[in-house]
Amino acid sequence: MGWLMPYATVSHFSNGSEVCANGRQAEWAFLVLSGTCEQQHRLPDHEKKVLRIFKQGEAFGGFFRPGTTVVAAEDSTVLRIRLQDLVDIAPKTNGHGLSGDFESSDTTQFIFKLNAPKGKIVTLAFGSDRLPESLLAENIIRRLRSETGASVLLVQLVASAGETVDCTLDNELALPSELSEVETGIHLLRIGISSHGDLHPEVLGIWCRALRCRFDYVLLEVAADQVPMPVLFECIAQSRSTYFFLRRNSEDLYHLDLLCHELPPDTKDRAQAEFKSVLCLAENEGVAGFDAQLERAGVSAGIFIRGCPMPGSGVVPTSSFHADVRRMARGIGNCLVGLALSSGAAKGFAHIGVLQVLEENGIEADVVVGSSMGAYVGAMWAYGCDGPKMEQLAREMEVKWALWSLIDPVFPPRQGFLRGYAIKQRLQKTIGDAQFPDLVRPLRVLATHLDTLERIVFSRGDVATAVHTSIAVPGICVPVRIGEESYVDGGIVDPLPTDVLQEMGIRRIIAVNAIPSPERIRRSLQARRELAGHRERRARKLARKFLSLNQHVNYFARGNILEILMHSIHGAQIRMAEASCRRADVVLKPDVGNDRWLDFKNPGQYIIAGREIARRQLDEIKALVREKGVPYEARTAPELLAATA
Repeated sequence: MGWLMPYATVSHFSNGSEVCANGRQAEWAFLVLSGTCEQQHRLPDHEKKVLRIFKQGEAFGGFFRPGTTVVAAEDSTVLRIRLQDLVDIAPKTNGHGLSGDFESSDTTQFIFKLNAPKGKIVTLAFGSDRLPESLLAENIIRRLRSETGASVLLVQLVASAGETVDCTLDNELALPSELSEVETGIHLLRIGISSHGDLHPEVLGIWCRALRCRFDYVLLEVAADQVPMPVLFECIAQSRSTYFFLRRNSEDLYHLDLLCHELPPDTKDRAQAEFKSVLCLAENEGVAGFDAQLERAGVSAGIFIRGCPMPGSGVVPTSSFHADVRRMARGIGNCLVGLALSSGAAKGFAHIGVLQVLEENGIEADVVVGSSMGAYVGAMWAYGCDGPKMEQLAREMEVKWALWSLIDPVFPPRQGFLRGYAIKQRLQKTIGDAQFPDLVRPLRVLATHLDTLERIVFSRGDVATAVHTSIAVPGICVPVRIGEESYVDGGIVDPLPTDVLQEMGIRRIIAVNAIPSPERIRRSLQARRELAGHRERRARKLARKFLSLNQHVNYFARGNILEILMHSIHGAQIRMAEASCRRADVVLKPDVGNDRWLDFKNPGQYIIAGREIARRQLDEIKALVREKGVPYEARTAPELLAATA
């Protein structure tokens, strides 16, 4: 125990004397070296009830039950050490770990084991008094509780002058004996911060580590302009995630930029996760390029809360506000649901059927990622088109000659047979010039860098342009140039982008694979050959003679160069898509064995196939979405991003 003694104190207690009470139990761990101690609870009639007896070699501490006291049941010797010191010296335990209670190997040697703090600390920093601070924080903790089922503590750090607080944060280390439970599983602690600046920031760190031992999530609500900067820096240092809320104005951006530049290097080193901005937008207020300014400030700009009711406006929260707050809470709780939509040309219409079933059952995907046709359908859904609207748009292709409206040939076909602008313009009729931040659901679009063959993930800029790159099938469509770079179909390098969701830290993944396997293609070919072998009428045979000319002049006809090229690309994608399926929790494979890539005039059969597979696996999807308690320890990998602007 030599590694432990420099941090611990040994005290002797006579029979009946108090060893510790409420506050100290939350901050300290105790080991009974000799004698016996009792944890007692005072009942309403002032009688005392013994809750637990701690004998020699047993440990206690870290609990918060109001009205409890530990007393010596006989003359006892107790070792005491702060919980945060245990965490700090964990590497010195030589493999004993931090996983249980004290254990004794004999009367003089003890092996110390304690549960490491389980909680996740998150800072909610508000950069302006023009934000609905309390409304946002309260909605976030309620959503976090409902989505995870975990215990949540909201710690409000406020200026102590004129505020009603539970306690004042000073250089005293005692936490309050009781915490207010505002709802089941949700507690509130209001801490006053003095502005005279004599507070040592490490005191806040000690409190945070003590609170982590009791709660699954500890959210620190901080008004950045009302507390001393050292206190805010310590909150950031202690947090796994820090969210800075701001409005779309230059003043808030200046405060954010100043904070990022003044953050001390040692605080950056101690900080456990990325610093993220949360842009709060009023109803009908757009981003208007503000995300690019945030990127230049060096912070992530991927979180937006729309329809945010500003103080004094009298506006009630909108459905978009609640949806964005829910998504943010699910991000904090690490229970986001990601949806990956594969390439597959016309067979990608099956994605629409899947989305319809999800909508009909109230199942929301927090992030959508798509390649090629999956990017096209995903863009419409992320924009806000519902299932029926997408089916209506798809069935417009059933009209005679509708397919030819998508054909914009190139002469001579040096880099491809089609420009692809006609498809882009069709998408723009639905989503206009929408930018990625304008979408109601986060979207990622996959493309392939033509020169380096890198996988590129588009997350900002013009959505239609990003989708245009993702559907530019090499050899069929001309590569898309953005600036000095050229891009082709995202399905070439990543036909089912479940890996993008993993890199974003998403642990619940639903994958829709519309690329048929060789077995399904074989069955479809066999069925077609059997049908062709039936006796044909004389008139049909005559017609076939005249139609044979189509095989020679129509490059899109069955068996011609474009079909052979697309068929070969699908062959290369099959194994990649199957490997991507192994990264998903639920995999939907619509029964679309027909490998006719250009069958856009028959969207109905593919939509039905998507609906059928989604209904068949609906219970599996619901179980995944409703699952609680997903661990948050995994770190997110860096994401390769590109802009279309």
